[in-house]
Formats: sequence, C-alpha cells, structure tokens
Amino acid sequence: MASNSASRIKSHQLHQNTASDDAGETQEKQVSGSRLNGKVAIVFGAGSIGEGWGNGKAAAVAYARAGARVVAVDLDAAAAEATRAVIASEGFEAIAVTADTTRLDEVEGSVEAARAAFGRVDILHNNVGITSQGGPAETSEATWDRVMAVNVKSMFLTCRAVLPVMEAQGAGAIVNIGALGGVRWTGYAYCAYAASKGAVNSLTQSVALQYAGKGIRANCILPGVMDTPHIYKQISGFYQDDEAMVAARHRMSPTGRMGDGWDVAHAAVFLASDEARYINGVELFVDGGLHARCN
Repeated sequence: MASNSASRIKSHQLHQNTASDDAGETQEKQVSGSRLNGKVAIVFGAGSIGEGWGNGKAAAVAYARAGARVVAVDLDAAAAEATRAVIASEGFEAIAVTADTTRLDEVEGSVEAARAAFGRVDILHNNVGITSQGGPAETSEATWDRVMAVNVKSMFLTCRAVLPVMEAQGAGAIVNIGALGGVRWTGYAYCAYAASKGAVNSLTQSVALQYAGKGIRANCILPGVMDTPHIYKQISGFYQDDEAMVAARHRMSPTGRMGDGWDVAHAAVFLASDEARYINGVELFVDGGLHARCN
C-alpha cells in the first residue's frame, strides 16, 4: 500500500449520539448472540451517509453483536469511526479504517490492517454502492464509468485482496450487497445502477463456484425498497419531496412498508454464519416479496 494510503488507516475520536441511532440500538439489542464467535468481519461501506442506520452500519454492528470482531471500512473517516464507536460502546471489538474501495492499494491496506489487528479475515461484507439517475440517453460516459467502478470494481478488488487470505485459512464467507434493481425494473430509470448490480450477481456466483471446494462461500443479498439514509441522499430527486417519496415507497412493498438496514443486517449475519454452511451462490431477496410481484 502506498504511504499516503497507509496514513489514512487510523481511528478518529468522533462519537455519534443521534436520536435515530439511540432508538435503533435499543430496538435491535435482540440480535446479540454467539453465532459468529471467533470470527473477524471486514465491512466495506460500514459508515452511514446520514443520521440513522444504513445497511453497512447496521451490518457491522450486527456482526459485532453476534460475536465477531469488526473492521469498519469507509471512504468517510468520520462515518467509519462513528460505527466503530457504537460497537465499542456496547463492549465489542472493532477498528475503523479509511479507504477508497476503487483503489487496490487502499483495499489491500484495509485487509492488512484487519490482519494486523485480529490475525485473520473470516467474513467479507461488500456494501459500497452509489446510484445514478437516468437511462442510456441521459447517462454520461463518466457517470457510467463511476458507477461501475464504485459498485462492481470495488467488489472485484476486495475479493482479490481477501480471497487469498481465506484460501490460506481454508474457510471464509463473502456477503455482497446487490439490489432488486439488478434483476428487475423497480420504477426508477437508472440504467448504470441496474447494470452494475446485475454484474454483482454474476461476480458473486463466479466466486461462489470457483471457491466452493476451498471452504469459501459467496452469497448476494438483494434489498428491495428500503428506508435508509441512502434514499434521502440519492433517490429523493425522483419525487416532489421526502414525504411523497416515503409514502410511494411504502406503497411499492407488498407488506405496505419499506424494509430497513436491520433487515439486511439480519440476513447478512445468517449468511456469514456456519448455520448457512451449505448456502452458496444464492441471491437472497430482502424485499417483502416485491421480486415476485408482476405489477
């Protein structure tokens, strides 16, 4: 890893005490357990881009509550540290790492930091992703390239860095976060995002089958309409205002409500655990059944 990248691997003393976080921590205490005892999880995209619980932040905390030691990686140093601080405040072990997942040297540095702190990597969780609005005629070449780099190349790079470690250990579990939009139309014109998430599915299956005989599994979670900080930053432009967006997305779900980051986190903990030891190469929909609806 380049020296300028190495200098970014550090913890920051920043604490997050938002009302939404406090409520989430109280509500989700029941996920604590021992199903991941002894394991080390590296979560790329472990921060949240706003107040509340994003998929990556919830997953990092859920892994810790299930017994894993966590490496919380994010491009935003403060966001990574906020996640680490939540985990530490509950008495669990975690470190915060800052990295750009589109850069191999920084991804490799994150893995080196994980091994230096905890000696191994048992779980690779890929949560990094961005959206972009527009179909082919509206999407610029630069936007297409950026979405593909962040959403697909990043997962290729993290797998490239982590798989040799897992292979040497003879075990490991990879959880990639895809999207329902990668397999079907969800009402939004964002061709680059949809194409990138479709590629995530193929990448996951390729890794799953290549490494199945080496004790390594790879699975993909496909969230549907979710109520996370992400939608207020990157999807709200499709609607008149946030209230209209939330109401419309609740109506989209067969259950009458959106899911949230904890729904994704619970699924991730299961897929990463030994209870899922014979589950490999799957696309797990976490969408209230939306994938099965025709209208």
